[in-house]
Amino acid sequence: MTGLTLVTGGAGFIGTNLVARLAASGRRVLVYDNLSRPGVEKNLAWLRAAYGDRIECERADIRDGERLRAAVCRAARIYHFAAQVAVTTSLANPVEDFSVNALGTLTLLEAIRNTAHLPPVLFTSTNKVYGALENVGLHPDTLRYLAAVPHDKGIDEGRALDFHSPYGCSKGTADQYVLDYARSYGLRATVFRMSCIYGPHQFGTEDQGWVAHFLIRAMEGKPITLYGDGRQVRDILFVEDLVDALLAAERHPELSGRAFNIGGGPGNAISLLELIELIGDLAGGTPRLEWGGWRIGDQRFYVSDHGAFTRATGWRPRIPIGQGLERLWAWLAANRTPLRARRAIAERVAAR
Repeated sequence: MTGLTLVTGGAGFIGTNLVARLAASGRRVLVYDNLSRPGVEKNLAWLRAAYGDRIECERADIRDGERLRAAVCRAARIYHFAAQVAVTTSLANPVEDFSVNALGTLTLLEAIRNTAHLPPVLFTSTNKVYGALENVGLHPDTLRYLAAVPHDKGIDEGRALDFHSPYGCSKGTADQYVLDYARSYGLRATVFRMSCIYGPHQFGTEDQGWVAHFLIRAMEGKPITLYGDGRQVRDILFVEDLVDALLAAERHPELSGRAFNIGGGPGNAISLLELIELIGDLAGGTPRLEWGGWRIGDQRFYVSDHGAFTRATGWRPRIPIGQGLERLWAWLAANRTPLRARRAIAERVAAR
């Protein structure tokens, strides 16, 4: 067995940030990605330019059992991020969504189970496994929904699973398969049920990566569409903090077989309307808004209680929302927008 780390979906947003951290520490990483999402080719090119031969790439689908088995056999450890990531896409094509998220994960687990060395795997699941959380007591304030005690402390892992939307079903299925393979076959497997992650290398769209998407729309002077009433609350976590959590889990193999809620927690909870105000500060003016109806699977309130993981590892978020948004804004200004817009944005940032 080599010291190679396999990262499925390694050219995506989270994958790129983890791969960069691993490679910077001297590790060799195999990026396994079909490069289907917009922007990932740029991420992969950046990784190769920055870290050279520490980065290998296998352009392949997570459902390609033969190629996946060959990659798994070489891996000392695995991070599994490859997924279909949008609720809207799952509603349009639920069979494809299930095939990628559920069957793709099962294909990976079988590849691990049939190796001699059983490399450990960490799987990133989603808060959508808890459904719409309609029984969380809420009342609307001016800019956000307020949750009744004890829900203002966040949602913990004791919350009953309630898969909602095809995406929630497919990720929830994968989540449960990972935990059961730990129980039934002795795989060293851990699950992160993640809230909203944001940061550099996120080419956000309306369907996924909404924090970056909002910033991009503001930079381009385009309206931002809010679905529902904008008072929905999420705890957002800067990607560097997530990478710290991923590596903390790697240092604690005794966490195998457990699922953990991972997010910014109550200290990093924000509503869509509150985020719009912060974006206005960065952009030098409030973005224009458009409105749409509520969407299937949209939770009015989700804040992670990450206490179980904090108690087990000592990890906690370090980067507050204001600092994280400024860092993502600066990265987007340098990497996403046209040159003329970059100069204008840089001038505004320098004048602050």
